[in-house]
Amino acid sequence: GLDVLVNNVGVPGPTARVDEMDADAYDECVRVNLGGTFRCTKAAVPMLLKTRGSIINISTSAGIFGYPLRSPYVAAKWGIIGLTKSWAMELGADGVRVNAICPGSVSGPRMDGVIEREAKALGVSPEKIRIGYENQVSMKTFIDASDIAASVVFLSSPAARFITGQVLPVDGNIETMRA
Repeated sequence: GLDVLVNNVGVPGPTARVDEMDADAYDECVRVNLGGTFRCTKAAVPMLLKTRGSIINISTSAGIFGYPLRSPYVAAKWGIIGLTKSWAMELGADGVRVNAICPGSVSGPRMDGVIEREAKALGVSPEKIRIGYENQVSMKTFIDASDIAASVVFLSSPAARFITGQVLPVDGNIETMRA
């Protein structure tokens, strides 16, 4: 059996306006992020049914609000929220819980790359983009990966045994999302 599946699938995809978006790059982003989540879950469900386990899908706060220049990533992560809600309904009677975590901007190399691409697309400095990300959050800071891990541990634990079909933002309270 399997106790917990954490679908932490993520490629940032292209950064461009819809009319300038490369269709193949769009398709790849959706295929990896949304399709990868589906494929991992499909393979894991038989094992999770034996243990009445838990699925935790990592989406993003942009999957709740939308975000300019990042439409394929947003579409895929928004889709993960839909899968979470649907799978919670499908698997709940069998005791399998399904939830999503929506991180905000998580500090690290991946976010550094997102900032660089966004700065290039907008013709501004990376520092301006970084400050913009910080200013759209009430707590005025990036999230640490350990904050996401702690949320995964909680949702995987017996303390969360009646929590399913939920979306947990771990983002420092994003007030607005815009490039």
